[in-house]
Amino acid sequence: MVNREMMKLWVIEALNDLGGAGWPKDVSKYIWDKYEQELKASGSFLYTWQYDVRWAAQQLRNENKLKPVHKRRDLPWELV
Repeated sequence: MVNREMMKLWVIEALNDLGGAGWPKDVSKYIWDKYEQELKASGSFLYTWQYDVRWAAQQLRNENKLKPVHKRRDLPWELV
C-alpha cells in the first residue's frame, strides 16, 4: 500500500537516479513512470500523490536529507 513514508523513499530514489538533484516535475515524472500501477491501485492516494511528493520533499529537508531551498522555486531538489 502506498503511503507518505513510501513517497519519501521514492523521492530519494528518483533524486539518486537523476544524479543527486532534480526539479519537482522530473521527480514526479520518475515516480509516475516507475510506480504508476502502485499509484493507480492505491485508491484515494492517486488523487493526492503529487501533493504528497512535495510533502515528502519537505519532510526530507526537515530530516536534513535534502538541501534547503528557503522557499525559492528556482532551485532543484538536491540530496545532502
